[in-house]
Amino acid sequence: MTGSKTVAIIGAALDLGQGRRGVDMGPSAIRYAGLEERLQQLGFTVSDHGNVATTLPEGAAVVDERMRYLREILESCALVADHVRQAVSSGARPLVLGGDHSVALGTLGGLAAAHGATGGVIWIDAHGDLNRPETSPSGNVHGMPLAAAAGLAGDWFAHPRLAFPALDPGRIAIVGARSLDPAERALVREADIRVFTMSEIDRIGIERTMHEALDRVAGPGFVHVSLDLDVLDPEVAPGVGTPVRGGLTYREAHLALELVAESGLAASLEVVEVNPILDRENTTAALAVELVASALGKTIL
Repeated sequence: MTGSKTVAIIGAALDLGQGRRGVDMGPSAIRYAGLEERLQQLGFTVSDHGNVATTLPEGAAVVDERMRYLREILESCALVADHVRQAVSSGARPLVLGGDHSVALGTLGGLAAAHGATGGVIWIDAHGDLNRPETSPSGNVHGMPLAAAAGLAGDWFAHPRLAFPALDPGRIAIVGARSLDPAERALVREADIRVFTMSEIDRIGIERTMHEALDRVAGPGFVHVSLDLDVLDPEVAPGVGTPVRGGLTYREAHLALELVAESGLAASLEVVEVNPILDRENTTAALAVELVASALGKTIL
């Protein structure tokens, strides 16, 4: 990843975007696993902004089953965006900790506002997160942020502090997908979004996958990496909200992020969907810290 030697940690303990409780504890679990110390060992100065204010499901009402808790999610994401803009303006690298993947609305909306342009993203995830309110089987917003940030989900996600569209659909690369809904598959074809499924990764390997993904997302504005821990196989990362068998191995995930670091293209990162309730001895949070280190340049030699 490119940028200064200061990392701005921004927590978003948000679990309104999905149906399983526990991911709101993800930011604390990742911090507890030694995130700041690991970043300091790599020579970074760390500025921890704490967690943005969020609403609990018990304190909110579902207004529309097609997009559950959307108003409250957007308010929290606007706070994430504010911190992201602040970090970029100060020359720091934003590192956003989720929470469920709906926090990416704030990260991407803030990056687009800070740079005054759309950008590209490597979306490392078992899922496409390309549903829209009218197509979502569940109404859970964590399955919609990529479509919304690319301006492909209508005006439902408009917010004065979120700069949408934040992404050029032609500069989106999804890596590790193995669970796409029918409407998501249709949108992939319609918007010409590049998806590297696990089947394709099995055939061409993670190194070629990442080189092609990086080529796809390169360009003006910004390049962001969004890492959902459910991209890894559940045997490696058990503590995630929506596990899907057949994911990336431990070494494939590390190599993917090492190649991101080597490219120097990305200046921001987020890590989401760590669920300590489902974890074993904070294994998944500890793995998240290791993967952040690889994305920020940690090498064996």
